[in-house]
Amino acid sequence: MSVIIECRDLSKSFKKTEALKNINLNIKENKIYGLIGRNGAGKTTLLHTLTGQYLKDKGEINIFGEEVFENRNVLDRICFVKDNEFPLEDYKVKDIFRFSEVFYDNWDNEFKDRLIKEFEININKKYKSLSRGMKTSVAIIIGFASRAPITIFDEPSLGLDAVMRDKFYNLLLEDYQENKRTIILSTHLIDEISNVLEEIIIIDRGQIILNENIEELMEKAHYISGNESEILKIIENKNILYKESFGSTSIVMIFDELNEDEKRKLRESNIEISRVPLQKLFIHFTNSKEVN
Repeated sequence: MSVIIECRDLSKSFKKTEALKNINLNIKENKIYGLIGRNGAGKTTLLHTLTGQYLKDKGEINIFGEEVFENRNVLDRICFVKDNEFPLEDYKVKDIFRFSEVFYDNWDNEFKDRLIKEFEININKKYKSLSRGMKTSVAIIIGFASRAPITIFDEPSLGLDAVMRDKFYNLLLEDYQENKRTIILSTHLIDEISNVLEEIIIIDRGQIILNENIEELMEKAHYISGNESEILKIIENKNILYKESFGSTSIVMIFDELNEDEKRKLRESNIEISRVPLQKLFIHFTNSKEVN
């Protein structure tokens, strides 16, 4: 798959705050990415800079092989949607959809109508009168119906209850299978999106600390629990993210490959091996200074 978004040494500051620090990032076509980070980590700044809404301080951004800033040929192929950011809030929802249709060459009106029914939106209401969840739903519909080659959802589940969030993820996977494109989900609900992601990007303090295939990532994340001395003999050269001891028993989180021989030795020593939930892995990634 070809790279369609490429950042090289990208930096952005606001007065004395360095929001992005020498970002190097490749995003490939037709994949679902999760952009994960704590509040203030730089997620939204990165997205605004990628989409030309912020002017970078230094570095390069190439999308579809072209510089992005003030380049309509590139920007017209990107849909970046957020809830509660429409300047036309005094307009009715149906008018916002009509205006949105003008911006996207591949706009799917039939799919938009289906989603209006799925999310139970009254299109005759003024946008400003909608609940937080309904505003989020409007943004989601625009993202889906745009059919943009690069579609970015910033916190797409804000204000949605559990049923509607599940509906969003199911629709995303269903539509992605039928209409491939690059999708970037920026969210704090990490475990909730883990089943839909193909790639994960973790940003912390303005720097990319991880950009990896989600399956390969989870294959390297292990909880190991049992006798501490036995554990450490077998994993002494592994990358340890976290260790907690209770007497002679320890729980160790590692981020490293375990070969079959190492797994066999651990089990023969009555040591348990289990998967690490993505949320826990994220917490320890952003707290640990040992991760490479």
